[in-house]
Amino acid sequence: MKLQAIEFSYGRSQILHKSSKVFLLATLTLILLTIIPLCYPSLGYPTFILKTAISSAAAAASSSSSSSSSSSSSSSSSYGTEKDDSIRSSNENCDIFTGEWVPNPRAPYYTNKTCWAIHEHQNCMKYGRPDTEFMKWRWKPDGCELPVFNPVQFLELVRDKSLAFVGDSVGRNQMQSLMCLLSIVEYPVDNSYTQDDYFRRWKYTTYNFTMAAFWTTHLIKSQEIDPIGPTNNGVFALYLDEFDESWTSKIEGFDYVIISLGHWFFRSLVFYENAKIIGCHPRLLKNVPDLGRYFGFRRALRTAFKAINSLKNYNGITILRTFAPSHFENGTWNKGGNCLRTRPFRSNETTLNGANLELYMTQLEEFRVAEREGRKRGLRYRLLDTTQAMLLRPDGHPSRYGHWPHENVTLYNDCVHWCLPGPIDTWSDFLFQMLKMEG
Repeated sequence: MKLQAIEFSYGRSQILHKSSKVFLLATLTLILLTIIPLCYPSLGYPTFILKTAISSAAAAASSSSSSSSSSSSSSSSSYGTEKDDSIRSSNENCDIFTGEWVPNPRAPYYTNKTCWAIHEHQNCMKYGRPDTEFMKWRWKPDGCELPVFNPVQFLELVRDKSLAFVGDSVGRNQMQSLMCLLSIVEYPVDNSYTQDDYFRRWKYTTYNFTMAAFWTTHLIKSQEIDPIGPTNNGVFALYLDEFDESWTSKIEGFDYVIISLGHWFFRSLVFYENAKIIGCHPRLLKNVPDLGRYFGFRRALRTAFKAINSLKNYNGITILRTFAPSHFENGTWNKGGNCLRTRPFRSNETTLNGANLELYMTQLEEFRVAEREGRKRGLRYRLLDTTQAMLLRPDGHPSRYGHWPHENVTLYNDCVHWCLPGPIDTWSDFLFQMLKMEG
């Protein structure tokens, strides 16, 4: 990694001393972040997490020293900038999930008028979103280029194969984005076994490629036991040791299975194990401990991976799509929160923290464990890491443009899902590159 030179005012020993502190702190941070993955290799820290931690430490230290003299360096080295991009020019060993959004005047590659697959609540242009710039960005990894999605090549890659999306409405959002990108070449035919919109199958007949959606809110067996609850968005019973057979019994014949979860864990939860209540979140029941949101999230993910690894006839590639943060500002989803920004963040303008960081790191930890277990029987696991890219896109949500103003909808300002066309289309760029790497 190339570091910019730090200019010292040699005539001022005080500045030299404080600049040395900056260097020492940055060095200690680097050492610490090197040791942690060695001690806990299952964490598999992504590049952007390390860069964020290093940049934050260096920035904090330099801010204290810069105030002492105008002749000292005004900032530490800027990681992930355009200058750093020139260090690596090869796609080999490039982390495609760490980078920045850059303008792309050629986008979008479809519209809400050319693609019928867009869900009404993500059809932002139909419902009057006034700006269009949110559609005109592409993801630029640090040190390499991410090829734009090629629908013809993608369909050739998946010829005679099948792909399942297992998750909630954000997973459906991803599937519909992919369908819109593929619509440039071919529309699929409905090949569903049921009329239930939560479980649909589509077939691209020219390529003998099947795409399916399996709805699940928590990846494990769950049940809504109160439609309102203390947070006005329901209380759910989670059976932490039981598979959700609505999808686990259906995926054995699929070549690729993309699983995802996250936003439903922000609702009130009661945890069951061995058919008995063992906890809840928040504190809902007398004499029942509050085990926290992350406890249920971790256990659900662990049970879902256990289900996959236990399938005797499953030989597909399991892809975990990581958590995509929401962007409610000035309130929560049901207390006036909204997302009105019209441009992406730069990577140095926001950080992954709080609940978003906790959920993301939990996913990485459980993914590494499942990957090791799956390898014992020849199963392959891959990580579709959308977290940093989507953290930087507060401008990509429908907000109030997913319905007519007079409509009575649960999520009036939607800062969870993604407009189509929009930044979620980049997930297909990621997937396209990953499938090419599979050969």
